[in-house]
Amino acid sequence: MRAVRQAAAVIGERVRGVLPNRRILTSMGRSPRSDLIAGLTVAIVALPLALGFGISSGAGAEAGLVTAVVAGAIAAVFGGSNLQVTGPTGAMTVVLVPIVHQYGIHGVMTVGLLAGALLVLLSLARAGRAMAYVPVPVVEGFTLGIAAVIGLQQVPAALGVTSPSGDNPAVVAAKAVGDFAAHPHGTAIAVAAGVVLVMLLGTRLRPGVPFSLVAVVLATVVCWAGGVDAATIGHLPAGIPAPSTSFFQAGHVPALLPSALAVAVLAALESLMSASAADAMNVSERHDSDRELFGQGLANLAVPLFGGVAATGAIARTAVNVRTGAVSRLAALVHAGVLAVIVFAAAPLVAGIPLAALAGVLIATAIRMVEVGSLRALARSGRGEGLVMLLTAAATLAFNLVTAVVAGLLLAGLLALRQVARAARLEQVPLHADLPPADHHEEERALLDEHIVAYRIDGPLLFAAAHRFLLELTETSEVKVVILRMSRVSAIDASGARVLGDAIGRLERRGALVLLSGIRPEHQRPLDALGTLNALRAQGRVFPSTPQAIAYAHAHLHGSGVLPDPPHGAPLEAAH
Repeated sequence: MRAVRQAAAVIGERVRGVLPNRRILTSMGRSPRSDLIAGLTVAIVALPLALGFGISSGAGAEAGLVTAVVAGAIAAVFGGSNLQVTGPTGAMTVVLVPIVHQYGIHGVMTVGLLAGALLVLLSLARAGRAMAYVPVPVVEGFTLGIAAVIGLQQVPAALGVTSPSGDNPAVVAAKAVGDFAAHPHGTAIAVAAGVVLVMLLGTRLRPGVPFSLVAVVLATVVCWAGGVDAATIGHLPAGIPAPSTSFFQAGHVPALLPSALAVAVLAALESLMSASAADAMNVSERHDSDRELFGQGLANLAVPLFGGVAATGAIARTAVNVRTGAVSRLAALVHAGVLAVIVFAAAPLVAGIPLAALAGVLIATAIRMVEVGSLRALARSGRGEGLVMLLTAAATLAFNLVTAVVAGLLLAGLLALRQVARAARLEQVPLHADLPPADHHEEERALLDEHIVAYRIDGPLLFAAAHRFLLELTETSEVKVVILRMSRVSAIDASGARVLGDAIGRLERRGALVLLSGIRPEHQRPLDALGTLNALRAQGRVFPSTPQAIAYAHAHLHGSGVLPDPPHGAPLEAAH
């Protein structure tokens, strides 16, 4: 019973730790004017992106808008960043598309609900800090892969053809090009290309203007005024989905759990990266990673009830929020409120937007996601980092985002182990620095150098470096005593402890007396667990310092007759 009360107390404390407190809520009134302007600006930027990502996910433009409204509001209140803006993102659409194809829109909503529950559990388990350990090449690689997938997903709409069946975006894009070649027409391409040019050139000239919305409005007006046939450019369906509580597919939960885990991991990773980016742009802000996971979890629990899809923190919209002067969470709430007004009051106008125009918005967004300078710098930093980045990007394009991240992490881990193995060194060191001063023992010192060899082990003695360590150490020439200096070993695991024991055994079978010195207290556990040094300790051959080991070796060589007895009157301390 006591254990239950303690567990309940811990859970209660963690829940209180992720709920918004009075300081967070009162901060929304610090600068309402700045937050209102920033929120309105972000809403203008977010509108075409929400529509486009909703379509790309397969759930529809309305689902994208609803997601931006509901998730944007809930995450703004309960999240861990004062400046984060949440909504549908390109990375998430990449994961959702195959779920739509296999299970339909209800499957996507079930996955969103499960992912929300997982995110809440991750926040209570304080897993937010773990996301910081994802290597930069993996992040850059899946960003590059996501950009490629988003761009390829827009090819059918940009060409004005019906999207072919298939899961792989490259294959679908190739089929769309074939369909277009059979019945070519230039209207949709002109609309999409015009939007891309307006966004890319306009952003370069006037970065503060929301050219995505400007381009979409211009394209829509031109198409209306020109009487362009809707069949050649496509249009959004009118209306918004009604709130629903009957979507949950309990029978598919076991099959959907892997997808839910993938969505939860992606939502956590992208949201925390976005929050970190916001911190970097505003030195006075620091997000709470566990509270951010909690807010994203609640948002994803609520969104499916309104017909939306899984959401994450959105890096592009968060950056706009910060750069336009947002001070508190009020800006993200304003963004959600403005989008809600558009959803309910301007749905017919939104329905008239050409699909080709939204395809152009997403193609331009994908292009802007690729930071060429950052990729070049990463490639120049080492072939290993470049390989991790390319593998992650290729796996994102060929398989899915979760497979890509796992593959990137595995390769990054292998390369890191290789670096660890190279960092461990075995170096023979002279005895002179550790011998006691005795000017009349020069000949004896020469004899000691002839019969005693000392090795210093530097760096981590882990499984990645253990085999090489064994080979180097057992190549020692024939000597009477081998001293292993362990004071510079930074880490040792079970494999390293076992290899150390094997090396000691081989040296002793060749007739060498093995002595160890300078073992750190924190390294005792793996050595004791495997009994590596039991025999040496029993015989008194493990020493705190190297001079003590040399003194023991000195006495041993005298006792065995290898060295002559010390001259009469010489200090005995030098030989013990």
